[in-house]
Amino acid sequence: MIDFGTWLYTKLRGEHVGTDQQGNRYYRRKKPSGRVATLMHERRWVLYKDCVEASKVPAEWHVWLHHTSDETPDEAKHQRFDWQKDHQPNHTGTDLAYRPPGHGRLSSTETKSASDYESWTPS
Repeated sequence: MIDFGTWLYTKLRGEHVGTDQQGNRYYRRKKPSGRVATLMHERRWVLYKDCVEASKVPAEWHVWLHHTSDETPDEAKHQRFDWQKDHQPNHTGTDLAYRPPGHGRLSSTETKSASDYESWTPS
């Protein structure tokens, strides 16, 4: 949820540029007029769909947000390769996080690792 100040700034000074597959909306500051306009760096920001989590920004939009490219992903029309996967946010600390076989927090329905490991006990 965005706060009132961000919402107001976006309504008054923001220009909607695009939306990614996850529903995050990207904005840039409307072009100011006058002499100061040539000295200003274009301000860009994102309004997240659900919770604010920077890892939810796909690589294509990350490039645009950080001024590496002036073209938005919609304008660039980059070719996706067969080996490229869809972007996923970081799941660390959630139930969707990767846990290797034998991890203590796996549910009983998931397989435990079958190892020949015997713990050492001092005599």
